[in-house]
Amino acid sequence: MQENLVTSLRTRRPQIRARWEDLLRIERASTPLAHPDALVHLIDWSLDEIFQALANPLSHRHHGRKANPEGHRHECPCGRNPYLAYFAAGEQAVHEALIMVQAETAALDPHDRDNTLAEINQVLVHIARREIEAFCGVCQYRNAPPAPATSEIPSGESAAPASAEKNLHQV
Repeated sequence: MQENLVTSLRTRRPQIRARWEDLLRIERASTPLAHPDALVHLIDWSLDEIFQALANPLSHRHHGRKANPEGHRHECPCGRNPYLAYFAAGEQAVHEALIMVQAETAALDPHDRDNTLAEINQVLVHIARREIEAFCGVCQYRNAPPAPATSEIPSGESAAPASAEKNLHQV
């Protein structure tokens, strides 16, 4: 990746962080741990990881694992992993910043543009996969059926989950 593009992305870090937080707050929290207030403090750490990996291209290459066939979406057997929405929001925020940087870069070769996007995607996939898999590794629901698609509670039912079926990851 061209150093000038990495530098331009670094200068946009405050905007990337703000956009990541905004996008995270738009997402519906699938569990209490996926609530934006529980995750926003991780954005700076994640951006540090992203920029460190972009500065050291060998750190994220040749990990021997490819993205999922349907793209680079990550899997969580139960669907309760709070990092799913977190990293989806981060990916969008970084992509938006990259588009702005590329639009401001005079005479950017299309090949370089595509390679830059591919490298950023590789970094994002690597970091997200690592964190999502680590969280899933300690999840008590890893072999459970997927979480319900909606958080709405039918009338007459209690808002508190039954103790045996808490709708959150427990470590």
